[in-house]
Amino acid sequence: FLKELAEIDGITVIETQSYTLTEILPIQTGGAVPEKLPTVDEAGKVSFSCIAREWRCKFSEDAGKLALTQAQELLEKYESQIKAVAHVSQVQRIVCGGCQDFKVIISAPAAAFPDWGAKKFEPEEAFLKELAEIGGITSIDTQTYTLTEM
Repeated sequence: FLKELAEIDGITVIETQSYTLTEILPIQTGGAVPEKLPTVDEAGKVSFSCIAREWRCKFSEDAGKLALTQAQELLEKYESQIKAVAHVSQVQRIVCGGCQDFKVIISAPAAAFPDWGAKKFEPEEAFLKELAEIGGITSIDTQTYTLTEM
């Protein structure tokens, strides 16, 4: 698959990564699925039903990965606020010990996601501010992307 992917014009970087994944809020189902899903390509082949907001950072391995422990504790502090966001369908935490990634991924149905964006992805600002205060945490960033189950 990766070899074939590399042969496609316009594909420039192909990487693989192994990490741990913890489901904090399982996928919520039962909502109406639109007949025609939105797409991100002109051909209409790359559809999605969900949009996710990712909060990520790098953590230091110093002091027994204390920064990672403190980032997890901060996530636990905000867990109920994150789960209370209207229409959130899934919350996941990813840790890659090899590249020292700590990520929180919050997903919502595509139709409902703009409502959360209009609220500046609360509690994102407060969470990231406190995350930045943890010694050994660097490269704090956010990203929005689409998801679909295959």
